[in-house]
Amino acid sequence: MIEKQKNIIAFVMSIRSSAIENIREYEKAVGKKYRIMMLWDKRYPKPQNQDRFDIFVPIDFSRPEKISEALLPYHGQLLAITCTSDDNIARFAKIIPNVPYLRTPTTESITWATDKYEMRKRFKAYRSSITPKFTKVKENTKKERERVIEKVGFPMIVKPTNLGASLFVQICYHEDELQKALSVGFRKIRKAYEHDKRMEDPQMIAEQFMEGDMYSIDSYVDSRGTVYHCPLVRVKTGKEIGHKDFFGYLQITPTILKPESVEKAHNVTEAAVHALGLRSCSAHTELMKIDTEWKVIEVGPRIGGARDVLYQLSCDINHSLNDILIRIPRKPVIPKKCKGYSAYMKWFASKEGVITEMKGVKRMEQLESFHHISVNKKVGDRSVFASNGGRSVFNLFLYNSSRPDLLADIRRIEQMVKIEIAPRTNGNTDKKKIVKKVMVKKSV
Repeated sequence: MIEKQKNIIAFVMSIRSSAIENIREYEKAVGKKYRIMMLWDKRYPKPQNQDRFDIFVPIDFSRPEKISEALLPYHGQLLAITCTSDDNIARFAKIIPNVPYLRTPTTESITWATDKYEMRKRFKAYRSSITPKFTKVKENTKKERERVIEKVGFPMIVKPTNLGASLFVQICYHEDELQKALSVGFRKIRKAYEHDKRMEDPQMIAEQFMEGDMYSIDSYVDSRGTVYHCPLVRVKTGKEIGHKDFFGYLQITPTILKPESVEKAHNVTEAAVHALGLRSCSAHTELMKIDTEWKVIEVGPRIGGARDVLYQLSCDINHSLNDILIRIPRKPVIPKKCKGYSAYMKWFASKEGVITEMKGVKRMEQLESFHHISVNKKVGDRSVFASNGGRSVFNLFLYNSSRPDLLADIRRIEQMVKIEIAPRTNGNTDKKKIVKKVMVKKSV
């Protein structure tokens, strides 16, 4: 009988290009061949470039026996399994009972870490000082709003329990705003859940608004609960620069915090991770620094968005590979010093409506700090705030060995980029007319 090699690294529904590259480089370093497996929900169209994977397994995630049946041919060959997409963590949780001998988080800890209401309950029980007041919002009625106001107080944040990217996050200062926020939320979040292919039931939570400086940190948690931290990331929200949204407008790492403040942040992060019982996974924690105290906004059982690029640029941290190593298990590799500073910008227009002109986007590529840009919208597309379920106009990565020079380029970008939005009219804006008008203007 030929012995099967235990060398399959499985991903659930998504994989970052850096992860594939990192695995291939790691193969050369250790002199061993690994097979990359993609576990895919067969109810959705197959991904492009399917040939990137050594093994592609379509699965019916709605039926537990079908999950077991799909994985059975690979029994004894799986080395590690991960999920790097917040949208698909619920599918990852369904896989876990079918891979009992791999190092994974428990299904319970995944549930606690992906439902903001359950998460807050765990924080309150473990260490109440790290979490604000909160309550689940069941419906948009006068009686329910009065209960929420009595429980949480104003100002408060209202948001879905499972969505990320600051979608439908609203701040409310009085009952009229609360009524409007809940009306928009309950009406639109179901479509957003469907858009992100989420398996959870849409729900809303209200929590006390925390006023301070926002940070995030990615960490690796081994099977015994030891937590290894990457550098903190300073997060500037859209709200801080005058937008109505709480999207992560600007993220910079490493920070210039004092060592004692960083240590406090680490302690609070570890308390949050242990409150949720996370193990054998990466954790993305969002924090609020209020004077000298730290509180937890939320924790995700995955690596944070764009963190693989940010950490690689600034500190040579192989984030995607570390996410796999902690599950094999191997100790993650985190250099003690960083070589420079990286930034990630998510750009939303200041108004909602049809985009008529985008100025300065190409000019950014000439900046010393420019690294990479992904343009998500074009002239004629609609600009929609994140609080209403919209996505950014573009996402931009920057790097510079000098922090002042990086900040100078960020300032230049803020001055050069202009996203023009069509003025509101009595009727619906005609997208075709706007695009035609812009094309005529360019030809002239």
